Amino acid sequence: MTREEFSKSRKKLGKTQKVLAQLLGVSLKAVQSYEQGWRTIPLHVEQHVYFLLVNQRKDRLVKRKDCWNQKKCEDKKACPAWEFQAGHLCWFINGTLCECTVGKGRKDKMKICRECEVLTSLL
Repeated sequence: MTREEFSKSRKKLGKTQKVLAQLLGVSLKAVQSYEQGWRTIPLHVEQHVYFLLVNQRKDRLVKRKDCWNQKKCEDKKACPAWEFQAGHLCWFINGTLCECTVGKGRKDKMKICRECEVLTSLL
């Protein structure tokens, strides 16, 4: 996530830097540093921001498409996203069985998920 995307996300959430810092469990200085580009945005912070965006009250009325339907997955019943009925959160769950991310670490998986239609359709 770039500093511009982070700042845009905060504004989309309608939160001040202080409130977003509280939601993310980081300091106000950290949020300011992310937006200024002085600090790299950690993966867990990026995922938390996406989680907040995806779960905004106004967006919860939109019908979310599950990853197994979008990707026509044949291994869905063995996948954690299916097990927890969280097909719209596959990008957040480790150990998913998408052929493009299976066996990848969190950092590599997130790099792929940032471009995936499952996550991008939610933002």
